[in-house]
Amino acid sequence: MKARDKEKRMKKVFASDFDGTMYFYKAEVKLPPENVEAIRRWQAAGHLFGLCTGRQVGGLTPFINGLVEPDFYITSTGANIVDRDLKPIYKRGVDRAAADAIVREMRPKGYRLTLDVEGDICVFAKMDYPGFYYVISGVEDAPQGLIHQVSIHTESPEEAAAVSAWVNEQFGQYVNAFQNVQEVDIAPLGCTKGKGVLLLKEYMQKKYGEITLYGIGDSVNDLPLLEASDISYTFPYAPDFVQARASRVVPTIVDALMENI
Repeated sequence: MKARDKEKRMKKVFASDFDGTMYFYKAEVKLPPENVEAIRRWQAAGHLFGLCTGRQVGGLTPFINGLVEPDFYITSTGANIVDRDLKPIYKRGVDRAAADAIVREMRPKGYRLTLDVEGDICVFAKMDYPGFYYVISGVEDAPQGLIHQVSIHTESPEEAAAVSAWVNEQFGQYVNAFQNVQEVDIAPLGCTKGKGVLLLKEYMQKKYGEITLYGIGDSVNDLPLLEASDISYTFPYAPDFVQARASRVVPTIVDALMENI
């Protein structure tokens, strides 16, 4: 009985990947209402829910405002962590000279590049986007502040793997490059989704005492998140080696939330 009472008192913290886990940008219904309902039920039960993603803060809020209110945001692969009010918990930046060299090498190849500067999106051409963003011509034109991440959109997973390998080989003393299907997320050296949730866990323990950390994701760059979580989840459509590293494979995020609520 005492063990069960302790379990009830322990704060539950759920860190979720965004794209391919709770939000599906290629689908007709991008943010399924059942996902929103499950997240609301989880929070109503007194638990904490947040995002752990390669996106910037500005790449999330336009798509969840009025629907999901995260208790925390681990963004840009752990380089920018903020609370529910977007107040900083942890911040790191990519070396500007390294970011500039990567951008100069990749832009002529025709890839779409994005910078995260203090949570804001910086791109090199106008785009159809519902939120705020800057259009810049180079790193030198980017707003002042930390460049949390450089992101590269390639045309295939094979290209993304090759770009990731090149960045890690050429700039591995400054950054980590992570493949996310056909995207490449380039974060400051040492930053991973796993490091991000461990920093969040430390922060939450100071506020709430002992916690249980749940993590869920669908791709290669989610492996550090899954490995750092106390209990982790992925999906049948995730790569086999990602499924092998998760605690459980579930059909949707709803299943992972509801079995722990």
